[in-house]
Amino acid sequence: MIPSRYAELTREELAETVRELLLIGQLIDRSGMAWCISAFGREEMLRIAIVEWASASPIYTRRMQTALGYAPEVPGRGDVQTIFKGLQLDIGAPPQFMDFRYTVHDAHHGEFHLDHCGALMDVEPMGEEYVRGMCHDIEDPTFDATAIATHPRAQVRPVHRPPRTPAGRTPHCRWTVVIDDAHPEAVAVPELALNERSRAASLELTPIDPADDGAADYAGPLVSDLDLAAFSHSALVRIADEVCLQMALLDRGFTLALEPRVTSTDQLVEIRRKQLVGVAGIAGARLARALSLPADTRGALRLLALHPMLNPAAYVSVEMDADALVVRPSPADEDGAWVSLIGPEWFVPLQAAVHALDPHLDVEVRSLGDTGEDGWRAEVVRRPEPVPEASEVTVVRFSTGADFAFEPRRSLPITPV
Repeated sequence: MIPSRYAELTREELAETVRELLLIGQLIDRSGMAWCISAFGREEMLRIAIVEWASASPIYTRRMQTALGYAPEVPGRGDVQTIFKGLQLDIGAPPQFMDFRYTVHDAHHGEFHLDHCGALMDVEPMGEEYVRGMCHDIEDPTFDATAIATHPRAQVRPVHRPPRTPAGRTPHCRWTVVIDDAHPEAVAVPELALNERSRAASLELTPIDPADDGAADYAGPLVSDLDLAAFSHSALVRIADEVCLQMALLDRGFTLALEPRVTSTDQLVEIRRKQLVGVAGIAGARLARALSLPADTRGALRLLALHPMLNPAAYVSVEMDADALVVRPSPADEDGAWVSLIGPEWFVPLQAAVHALDPHLDVEVRSLGDTGEDGWRAEVVRRPEPVPEASEVTVVRFSTGADFAFEPRRSLPITPV
């Protein structure tokens, strides 16, 4: 079993990193969808987003259930609490930025509302058309797609949702979750079956050590404001790796949604590259700040080694020495994941990540071909002049998530009412 690169972090650092990774995953769309609107228009962007999430979230939701020991005893027959636990560990609902508040009535009935919706804060200034697109067109099918990972007859339905009437209404939205055998079984998007055949979908990761200090699972009661620091070091490593796989599966869903819409392979690669550069820069900035990484070449190499575009280790083959990272072919390349876009001919995402640490830092990449090996070597260097931020990163800074600050929260059990 290939050890995780996140295992080098302390338990406290891991708790912060997992929270950051969940938010970074949410920001993938702040990057990707901007370029979809430009290329295809708003209506097609909505369709892309639906396929992207609906073809990924059922896979990674089940993976997290299994990893943390709260999967239903009978597959596909879980309860409301299981659905809510999954949302707490989903890049679609990062803590605090998407401030879900849960109520459980019984095993088959519950509800949630959002005291704060960072995604709404991002699109509300764009006008009612965009708000309806996100809060109606996208959320209706994708909430159900996430819920069916737990039970095929689960339905998530709005009580109220934006556009906000009156303006500034709180909570931002409220939804019911009902599991009923009378409901028709949800129908998955066709792209889900394609994504289920990816290497990411079935990738085996290091199991959690039950003897490690702290919680090894989430098999107990549902809690509000899930305290990540309560998990053991081993559990947090696994969660971090799983969250990186969530991003990989989401990006694969994004690619599957783009393929029938682009006019050429070049256009597909162009949009995917722009999405990756935006995510890479924002992720670099947030991780560097959260981990207080030194703004030097060693700090930059460590940042790249922990960056979600090069993780988890079992998915992306990366070796780190004193001066560079060496990246070799891996399961991620077979999936056409982010790392497959990077190499000696194009390595802007690596540059965007280290620029976030210090704009004087840069990356040089060369092929390992002259050594008779497959892959490439990335070395971090310091330039005398600062490098301006990539325009793709600036686009993502439009989101309030780029500089969102987490606050301390107390975790409490949620009991049925």
